[in-house]
Amino acid sequence: MNETRDRILDVALEVLGESPDAGMGDIASAAGVVRRTVYGHFPSRLDLIRTLTERAVAEMTAVLTEINASDAEADAGWVAFIARVWPVAHRYRVLVALRRGEYGEAIHGLLGPVDELLAELVERGQDSDVFARHLPAGLLSQVAYGVVFAIADSDLSNGTLGARAATITSLLMLGVPETRAIALVGA
Repeated sequence: MNETRDRILDVALEVLGESPDAGMGDIASAAGVVRRTVYGHFPSRLDLIRTLTERAVAEMTAVLTEINASDAEADAGWVAFIARVWPVAHRYRVLVALRRGEYGEAIHGLLGPVDELLAELVERGQDSDVFARHLPAGLLSQVAYGVVFAIADSDLSNGTLGARAATITSLLMLGVPETRAIALVGA
């Protein structure tokens, strides 16, 4: 039963990634099951989106918790975070599109723990003068992380070029000098 549920979730990410407006029937067809099976696991499209978001939050929270507990400089921690979360960001990039639509409130609410941990990392960087102070930590972290998702959703999304571009660009958004950002990514 969990195998089918997990397959539906994996397929839903692919289908929604290609077409955020895809319906439950499209997902069922791509997963090789009938609609009733999908609805048996997820009574509504919102339940499916919530479950996908919870998966993404769990993966990102685990990485951020570990990085925030480390003694690394905040900019090096950010680089480690992006390197480890890049596959997650790429895989769940559809949530950004869905966050702007009718599911925005539900997705935004579930992403709260990730937003808090990102703000903590940025605040640590601001306190040690590694990150700029032109915006409050919570907002600056969202701007920098938004860049990561924007690149994950672009033509650069596959391979190391996309991860490198996302890391350097987000560091620049955080106020890290370009030479330091490039050196951190090259390290």
